[in-house]
Amino acid sequence: MAGETKTRRGGPERKAKLAEKNYWDDLQSIRDEQREQIRTGIQVIKEAELPLESNRQGQMRWYMHPSIKDTALSTTIFYQQEIPPGSRSGRIKFQGGQVIMILEGQGYSIIDGVKHTWEAGDVLNLPLIPRGIIVQHFNTDPNVTVRFVATEPNWTDCTFVDRGCGFEQLEDAPEYRRK
Repeated sequence: MAGETKTRRGGPERKAKLAEKNYWDDLQSIRDEQREQIRTGIQVIKEAELPLESNRQGQMRWYMHPSIKDTALSTTIFYQQEIPPGSRSGRIKFQGGQVIMILEGQGYSIIDGVKHTWEAGDVLNLPLIPRGIIVQHFNTDPNVTVRFVATEPNWTDCTFVDRGCGFEQLEDAPEYRRK
């Protein structure tokens, strides 16, 4: 509301709460959890083991998602979507940066107001745009379900703590004392 001032969250209480944890050790613990996920995670994701989810965007099977933590790789979002004959997907605004491969069917996508037709075997590239893009997909076939797979980076999990080169404590600082 107009005239309200934002309360600053911090001060001595925050400092005391932050002091309760060793964040360096926590970072290494996260690293170890990520390494275990890579070591023990599922490497072959079977379509038959995935439910067909009905959501605001349509009918989807999630192979890889930020909330799915039992796969070996979590740096990518990957799903399959189905659009029934003559139907359409939901319409979304998002950052883009997504690649879609049409597996079955034919139709078109409206990307920022421009119609792009496609059919099985085509790849649709949704550009990464800072302000985002508006996208909706349409199935023009009255008899065949459109099926496509889509992938994009899982920006929340992309870099891991290892940062691509490994993350190891090689020597402790002289002032460090294990608690």
